[in-house]
Amino acid sequence: MTSHKTTVQTMKPATAAKKLGVYLEATPAEFQEGVVSRNELNALQTDPPEWLTTLRRTGPHPRPVVAARLGVSIAGLARGGVTDPLTTEQIDALKAEGPEWLVRERATQAEVRKEAARIKEKNAERAAQSPGDRS
Repeated sequence: MTSHKTTVQTMKPATAAKKLGVYLEATPAEFQEGVVSRNELNALQTDPPEWLTTLRRTGPHPRPVVAARLGVSIAGLARGGVTDPLTTEQIDALKAEGPEWLVRERATQAEVRKEAARIKEKNAERAAQSPGDRS
């Protein structure tokens, strides 16, 4: 006999926080202590509650979000000595200060992106030149 129950996919709060782009320790206790279903995650993404909206706006933000907002890699943050989550205010202050490490890491990140674009373009040219020569 087969079961007609549908299994509900759930995830740990840390996984859900990562998918939502928020710092887990800054979320409400009920979020941190429970499990999040796929449907609940979708609901949080499409119609975020006030706590999620505020957290996304003001922080504290996890390292991937901090790195993206500063335009550097996560490794670049570590090289710059930034290991803790930062608020939006702290990120803005760092941008305004423009410390030497941030300028250097942004330049490095720009070079990485430029090189990735060059490689992608080169691969696209190769693919266009020999569409039937794949073995």
